[in-house]
Amino acid sequence: MKFAVGYQVPDNGEGFCEIVKNYHDSIAELYFAWTGQPSGRAKLGEKRGLIDWTAQERLEYELVEIKKLGVKLDILFNSNCYGAHAVSAKLENEVVSILEHLADTVGGVDIVTTTSLAVARTVKKFFPNIEVRASVNMRIGNVNSMSYVSGLFDSFYIQRDFQRNINYVRDVKQWCSKNGKSLFMLANSGCLFCCPGQSFHDNLVAHDAEIDETKNIENWTPHVCWNLYKKRENWPAILQSTWIRPEDIHNYEGIIPVMKLATRMHSHPRMVIGAYANQSFSGNLLDLFEPGFSSAFSPYYIDNKSFPDDFFEKTSTCSKNCEICKYCADALEKVIKTTP
Repeated sequence: MKFAVGYQVPDNGEGFCEIVKNYHDSIAELYFAWTGQPSGRAKLGEKRGLIDWTAQERLEYELVEIKKLGVKLDILFNSNCYGAHAVSAKLENEVVSILEHLADTVGGVDIVTTTSLAVARTVKKFFPNIEVRASVNMRIGNVNSMSYVSGLFDSFYIQRDFQRNINYVRDVKQWCSKNGKSLFMLANSGCLFCCPGQSFHDNLVAHDAEIDETKNIENWTPHVCWNLYKKRENWPAILQSTWIRPEDIHNYEGIIPVMKLATRMHSHPRMVIGAYANQSFSGNLLDLFEPGFSSAFSPYYIDNKSFPDDFFEKTSTCSKNCEICKYCADALEKVIKTTP
């Protein structure tokens, strides 16, 4: 199994290319946002008005070094909303300008991942040799959706809520293969299954810098997940989510060529990449997720090595009728531990 990892500037000063070098046998792709561009997360190189004027130079240097390792480069135009410029000539010009610049400075990108039909159309028109991939944030979960936009996208991230149903994933993969498309998935999302607040929360994250500088509603947590986990009776929902344990990813070999790991905002990207590259992790499973919920469960944690042997079999073939089935609630009691 190969992985796609998300670029960030680690706080400890270590270059991200050093992490990629250490695990380059397991890393097929590096996905990254361009400095100053909206991408579904806080802008790279900017925080609370402070601009890292070296961010672009460092990014370009690391992209060159990572490309030398044979790792494909995947640039994100991944914002849920481009506002008034959503179908503008301005957006088209920006995309073309950035891709031309990257061709000149780092030897070009291999993939563009986007939520925007306008961006997909632009790349198809001006850069036909670049793969266009539908973002996981588009929540494309079935072949009907894929067929509707098959002229714009070469590959798809399957909707997270469907990916544990491995027989369903096989069926979608079969359609993709027949139609010359590729299928990918995100392994370590901490999001709830079919979360009703996902779009709202994604937009909060994307506008994090502005929200931090605004007087907001007091004494209210706007996130469905964090509110849910305040009550222990809701904790089984964490096992009903969409993540795949490092020990279980081998089940997708031959179906998913590359698994995405969410590391762009993770506080320990090396740990996440190492766990999945080794297909094994000893510790608190919550620490691998983005978002992670270690503080919500503290002083308890989820011992990754205590899962029942049949966990993947059960959760990959279940009917999602969680009100009747108590498997995850019972499994939680086996894996939940108290911090010494």
